[in-house]
Amino acid sequence: MKYNFITIEGNIGAGKTTLAHLLSKHYNARLILEEFADNPFLPKFYENKQQYAFPLELFFMAERYKQLKELLQTKDMFQKITISDYLFTKCLLFAKVNLPEEEFLLYQKLFEIINPQLVQPDLMIYLHAPVTRLKENIKKRNRSYEQSIESDYLFSLQETYTQYIKQHNIKTLFIDASTADFLGNESHFKAVIDALDKDYEYGQNYLMLP
Repeated sequence: MKYNFITIEGNIGAGKTTLAHLLSKHYNARLILEEFADNPFLPKFYENKQQYAFPLELFFMAERYKQLKELLQTKDMFQKITISDYLFTKCLLFAKVNLPEEEFLLYQKLFEIINPQLVQPDLMIYLHAPVTRLKENIKKRNRSYEQSIESDYLFSLQETYTQYIKQHNIKTLFIDASTADFLGNESHFKAVIDALDKDYEYGQNYLMLP
């Protein structure tokens, strides 16, 4: 394995956590999972986005920062690889979609103070799936507060992620996850493992699953 810190990103329902679990098991890697269930504003946000967007995003940023800061600063003699199912920049991307301009500018200032203090990943795996597939996955995992997520919201997040990847020179493995079944199709997971054996240059690198 050429990478010490890998982050998996993608839209809601793209399969980030599933792939993170499988990779951490395969590489005996330390696993960092987003603790979204601890955010008390999340169910309220889906009921009233305008009222709860700012406290929701502030809570997420504080919790993600605390989690990454503590875990990435602690050396583990037995697990030299770390796999995370989120990128800290996710805070800014979601805030851009969810917050009005003045609140976003304030949020961005806080983000720019915090972000340089964190270790950045060696590679980001980005899972891209069409919104129809995302909605299928959201329905399957059956989190009650997610069932009202609208397609337009998922499209907005998708576009924001795409623009970020295009504009920033982050080393990215872009996976077409339209038909991905990492749990049920061994060849899909093997394709990811084979791709991680390659030493990518900065920018986007694409993987089509078999």
